[in-house]
Amino acid sequence: MIAGRQRPGGKGGDGKKGDGLKTRVKTARKRSLSSTLWLERQLNDPYVAQAKRDGWRSRAAYKLLEMDERYKLLKPGMKVVDLGAAPGGWSQIAARKTGAANGNAKARVVAIDLLPVDPIPGVEFAQMDFLDDDAPEALRAILGGPADAVMSDMAANATGHRQTDHLKIVALAELAAEFAREILAPKGFFLAKVLQGGSETQLLAQLKRDFATVRHVKPAASRKDSAELYVLATGFRGGQ
Repeated sequence: MIAGRQRPGGKGGDGKKGDGLKTRVKTARKRSLSSTLWLERQLNDPYVAQAKRDGWRSRAAYKLLEMDERYKLLKPGMKVVDLGAAPGGWSQIAARKTGAANGNAKARVVAIDLLPVDPIPGVEFAQMDFLDDDAPEALRAILGGPADAVMSDMAANATGHRQTDHLKIVALAELAAEFAREILAPKGFFLAKVLQGGSETQLLAQLKRDFATVRHVKPAASRKDSAELYVLATGFRGGQ
């Protein structure tokens, strides 16, 4: 179940629309076939509709909610960094779970993205590149110390070639992990999107060296036809 409530899609939680009807989208003159298929999938996705009703900025919020419910990741007073945060669904969850949205003085949630993000209660936004040399120091200054969590739902622009897309997203995850090692406090956790494909051997080896526990997680909110899954590393052994 998702955050203690029934999954979108009616009584079975099977992800189907209640009326059994599917919205079809015609290919417009200036819209590619891939864009049309993406739009059609969005319009027929029960998690997209549910996110609008629940006030979340993206369907991705349910993925984090489910993983947090299962592994008890986010706690009151934590300091959290959300990499590639736009449009802000994960930051919303983090702000509520840590208490930052309710004025918890110890909690800090910092959202980082190259794109602007509309204000979110309890979230501080930094429009910057986390790969900049001064990014870790800048983030520690905003947080008032090291982070308890670094999360990344980033994905590189898809090429349509499965292996290429896999390599690109794993490369992003490796960069995010390197950043996490520079900013995490002892016992902190790291969560990042990857794709099924088996080429993240180096990433997993590095994480197993630096964290007590490393596991793959496939939330129910991830589309069934997607190779998407997440790597969750808990119990950081290092620290500033």
